[in-house]
Amino acid sequence: MLDPSKVIEFLSKYASCDVSDALVKRGHKFGGYIPNLNRYSSNAKGTTMAGKAYTILFAPKDDPRPAIKGGYIDNLPADSVLVISTTTNLQKLDSPFTKLNNALYGGLMSTRAQYLKSNGTVVFGRIRDIDEHRDLHRDVFAYGIGSTAHAPVVKMVGINVPLEILIDEYPEPRKEIINPGDYIVGDNNGIVKVEDNAELETLIDYIPKRVNADNLVKEDILKGEKCNPSQKKRRAGL
Repeated sequence: MLDPSKVIEFLSKYASCDVSDALVKRGHKFGGYIPNLNRYSSNAKGTTMAGKAYTILFAPKDDPRPAIKGGYIDNLPADSVLVISTTTNLQKLDSPFTKLNNALYGGLMSTRAQYLKSNGTVVFGRIRDIDEHRDLHRDVFAYGIGSTAHAPVVKMVGINVPLEILIDEYPEPRKEIINPGDYIVGDNNGIVKVEDNAELETLIDYIPKRVNADNLVKEDILKGEKCNPSQKKRRAGL
C-alpha cells in the first residue's frame, strides 16, 4: 500500500492531462476525466489540486432517507478533496448539468475546510460566495454559481458514500462512480479520478516517463522535426 501523503504530493506535480494519459495507457478509455466542471477558484500558486475524496450526498427533501444532522465540514480530513453531489434525479445530461438553482456550497464551508487543510472542493452543482473562495485561494470546481443556500430544497443523506455522476457520452450516457478515498486531481483542464487500487503504482511509474518523452517531442518539433515520427521515437517502449 502506497503512502497516501506521498501519492498526493506526487500527483500535485503533474497536470490532469498527464494523469489521463497514464490511465488511457492502462486501458481506461475515458482517462478518468469527469467533464463539465469549471475551476472557479484556485490555490495561490495555481498548481494542480490533489487529494483523497471525502464525499457528501444531497437528495430532495422528499427522499425517504432521513436527513443527516450536525453537518459534515468539521470532520473534513487534512489533504482531502471535498466532493459534493446530488442524487441522479437532480442531475441533467445537458448544461447546466443540475436541476438545482440553489447552491450546495458556500464561503463559510471553504473557510472551515481551508483551516482544516483540505486541498480543495469539487461540487457537482452550484456554488455561491465566489469571491470568498478566491480570497482564500482555495481550489473550487463546480458546474455553476448561484446565490441561494441549499437548505430549502435538499437535505444531506450521505457522508463518505459512493457518488453517481451522470455523463452524456458517445454512443450513450453513462455513470461515473466516485468512491470515498479515490484520488481526485484537478487543474485548469478539469477533474480526473484515480482509483486507489493495485495499478496505482504502475501509473506513478509511467507518468514521469511519459512527461519526459513528450518534452523531448516538443524539443524535436521546435527544431523542425515532424510530430508523428518524433512521438513514435520518444514514446517507444513506454
